[in-house]
Amino acid sequence: MARNLDMTALRAFVTVADSGGVTKASGFLNLTQSAVSMQLKRLEDMIGTALFDRSARRMALTGAGEQMLGYARRMLELNDEVLGRLTSKEYEGEIRLGVPHDIVYPAIPEVMHRFAAAYPRMKVSLHSSYTSRLKGQFARGELDLILTTEDHVDPGGETLLERSLIWVGAQKGSVWRQRPLRLAFEHNCIFRKSVQQALDRAAISWEMAVESDSSRTIEASVSADLAVHACIEGTEPPYVEEIDHNGALPGLPRIRINMYRAGVAGTEPVQALAAFVRQAYRAM
Repeated sequence: MARNLDMTALRAFVTVADSGGVTKASGFLNLTQSAVSMQLKRLEDMIGTALFDRSARRMALTGAGEQMLGYARRMLELNDEVLGRLTSKEYEGEIRLGVPHDIVYPAIPEVMHRFAAAYPRMKVSLHSSYTSRLKGQFARGELDLILTTEDHVDPGGETLLERSLIWVGAQKGSVWRQRPLRLAFEHNCIFRKSVQQALDRAAISWEMAVESDSSRTIEASVSADLAVHACIEGTEPPYVEEIDHNGALPGLPRIRINMYRAGVAGTEPVQALAAFVRQAYRAM
């Protein structure tokens, strides 16, 4: 007799694997921790093998768990696609999403993928710019939902994540040792002023060696070891790395990643997009 895998148990399994534990997964799934644990046990009992090694502090996948994860993702994606196409209210239209260029990765591609599966007739138009411009566009009604990088949150906003700025430079680079310290920033980068102030307080001389309106120009200059830059921890661009300066450079302030959406609640698709964004940053 054919047996059927439980989709609820599969979703619990994938969420625990992605979030790293039952506690975080329970928040994503809106279930109690015991309920999530019960779903995991149910799945393990059904296939007759352990999916997690529970002996370590952080739950780690067993070999069978790693194999199961690929299958589970594909099954859930197909399940969500079917439900999205056949049972949705067929919302149509466009949502205008604004995101600072330096936090598009790693969260936003996955957010857009999940939203497209749930609302296949909706288009998400991604606008990438700097925070002050995005807030201006949002205030004029040109964007429906925006993310920002700020040291505070305005009324109506929601802080998704708060992390420190870090110094980044070329891989195995040495320009950070030079004085005056060579900096590379976009003209309108919101981090620029706080970095300069931190250097001034530490009595470290600096010069703006590279200025541009293009983030790609900044990234290329930094990766070539021509200057240093600062970004939010965990959002480092390719080909650069956090500088291990051992106190030679000053500490930098903490930055919030905030979300603002039009109206008190917005339409159902906007609410859904906001929920996907919120889940992505919680997982970080």
